[in-house]
Amino acid sequence: METSTKSLISIEKSKTSKIDKVDFDNLAFGSVFTDHMLVCDYKNGAWENPKIVPYGPITLDPSAKIFHYGQSIFEGMKAYKDIEEAIWLFRPLDNHKRLNISAKRMAIPEIPENYFMEGLSALITLDEKWIPKKAGSSLYIRPFIFASGQGFHASPANEYKFMICLAPSGSYFSGKVKVLIEETYSRSANGGVGYAKAGGNYAGQFYPTQLAIEKGYNQVIWTDDNTHEYIEEAGAMNIFIRINDTLITGPTSDRILDGITRKSIIEIAKDENIKVEVRKITVTEVVEAAKNGSLKEMFGAGTAAVISPISTFGHKGTDYDLPELQESYATRLKNRITDIQYNRAEDKFGWRYKL
Repeated sequence: METSTKSLISIEKSKTSKIDKVDFDNLAFGSVFTDHMLVCDYKNGAWENPKIVPYGPITLDPSAKIFHYGQSIFEGMKAYKDIEEAIWLFRPLDNHKRLNISAKRMAIPEIPENYFMEGLSALITLDEKWIPKKAGSSLYIRPFIFASGQGFHASPANEYKFMICLAPSGSYFSGKVKVLIEETYSRSANGGVGYAKAGGNYAGQFYPTQLAIEKGYNQVIWTDDNTHEYIEEAGAMNIFIRINDTLITGPTSDRILDGITRKSIIEIAKDENIKVEVRKITVTEVVEAAKNGSLKEMFGAGTAAVISPISTFGHKGTDYDLPELQESYATRLKNRITDIQYNRAEDKFGWRYKL
């Protein structure tokens, strides 16, 4: 059993708080930050004791390897308050596990579970007044690790920083989402790092996404790197497609992220007696379903947005509108997940974690 690190976490409290300057009724996503952050350094082959310090800039040498070789990974999580002011997390141990899967792939030292969980708990408890109470809002949590060690040699760094920052946030997407099926660029490739939450995966998406935005779309649907015939992800999210009454999502692989929201949707859908198929799905199948009326829904799934319905998709110069349903799977599944997250309903799966 790992030793508790709570007594080893030093806390330097901020002399003043920014909280009174924040409009909690009009929060953008991930643009306002709490008073404190957690910092933990890896040096001499070991993680040092974590520290909680006032939120602010950090100093790095220009030769830090993060700038040159991109050793950087992150996670996305949320904290919620229920009506009795209790604080909840959603499947945090899965985030820790996935962070270490990403770390291993990027040759970064893994972070011990007690450093992750107890550091998270101490930081959120200190800044718990920042957790929004408005419906649809939450405290977004960003744990990340990057190479801080110096040198131009193309090799893994010998020093790293593990940090956690908190951002009270509103909804990630609002309104209808229009997407373009990508036919040229790829998000990831076989044998690559697509399954890791590596910063470079997202940097590589920005240019093709910008091209789609210039054409009037909000996001890109990523297809496989070889034929561009198989649908894989939607923007920075996993994707679900409903044909008639069957919900379909692609299998995870070394190209597709093993999303925590994705896994939760699959389990909840089965619990709701919704037929679920985890299989490859082709662009041709989706286009044909749109043409014959059997395509009922498409939506992205991820921590930030939970579920983001797609209203239109474009392919080879043609736009296909999806029907507006009064009782959609997207709404039904999102309500089930958020009711668990905010402690408004029974958690029969054991996903909720109380701080």
